[in-house]
Amino acid sequence: MKTKENSFISSLFICLLYLPVLVTAECSCENEVLSKDTGNKTKALKYKFVAISSILMAGAVGVSLPIMVKKIPTFGPQNNIFFLIKAFAGGVILATAFVHILPDAYQSLTSPCLSEKPWGVFPFTGFLAMVSAILTMMMDTFATSFYKSSHFDKALPVNGDEEMLGEHEGHVHVHIHPTHGHAHGSTESSHHLMITQRIISQVLEVGIVVHSVIIGVALGASQSAKTIKPLVAALIFHQFFEGMGLGGCISQAKFKSRAIAMMLVIFSLTTPMGIALGMGISKIYNENSPKALVVEGIFNSLSAGILIYMSLVDLLGVDFMNPLMQTNLKLLLGSNLSLLLGAASMSLLAKWS
Repeated sequence: MKTKENSFISSLFICLLYLPVLVTAECSCENEVLSKDTGNKTKALKYKFVAISSILMAGAVGVSLPIMVKKIPTFGPQNNIFFLIKAFAGGVILATAFVHILPDAYQSLTSPCLSEKPWGVFPFTGFLAMVSAILTMMMDTFATSFYKSSHFDKALPVNGDEEMLGEHEGHVHVHIHPTHGHAHGSTESSHHLMITQRIISQVLEVGIVVHSVIIGVALGASQSAKTIKPLVAALIFHQFFEGMGLGGCISQAKFKSRAIAMMLVIFSLTTPMGIALGMGISKIYNENSPKALVVEGIFNSLSAGILIYMSLVDLLGVDFMNPLMQTNLKLLLGSNLSLLLGAASMSLLAKWS
């Protein structure tokens, strides 16, 4: 199972690195209004190198922080502060989808550089985001169901109407009756929770990584220092907050050290490598070519749908319906405030990014 998870993450990362190849084009949009600010290429290059190092550090710190502080009792999963941090991270991811990614996708797919048919006659941005959210839900549901079914198949005894001690996942007592079977023990529920958290972590990283590649390439291909300078500052905070959200999920999933390290490295390197790739193809990359606009618009729409579903259903929905929060009015109010603060913080960054 671990090998499959690691190979899936690695394969996804490698595939995403080929995105810039899909969007390279020599043609340009005739309707494009060229900026008067051509920028100082030397200065722009300097900002790009600063961006690579600073964004790498911000992402690494952000995604590692929840995992590192997990060992501190105050930040344990059942403590109030952990719920507040997760609510803040959920707000950040939700704002990333609605305020950053979705508008970018809409702008790409409604650009005058694209032909009127089909891009101008149908709202592809919202449609693709909706389809992505539905597919994410299906994948989430089927994957969880598959793992649970395989777990029960191993745990159930052959003979009916008897009690036996299984050796699966920490000795769970299983009772079998003619009509149904049920398992007892905290090990069973904790195992299912762990499976769910692992699926959430991996799907969430997919949504974040896809968008990170695109914004990295866009920054790396830009030749305007005036455009890059505020974007670097915004992306530093962007990666840090997104990393906190992803790191919180990874810390709950109980991955082995190797899988955790791989997920942290992939998240941390994606945007810097996107910037480096953008720098490499800056002479042939045209962000306003029809091919680039379509590819970026589609991937951004799909990414937005994934993040919207994951933030509302798997991150915020689960915690806000938790009995611990439902019975603690102070924690509930604090979590709502933390959610709004996280969403507001990331939304504010849209002014510069």
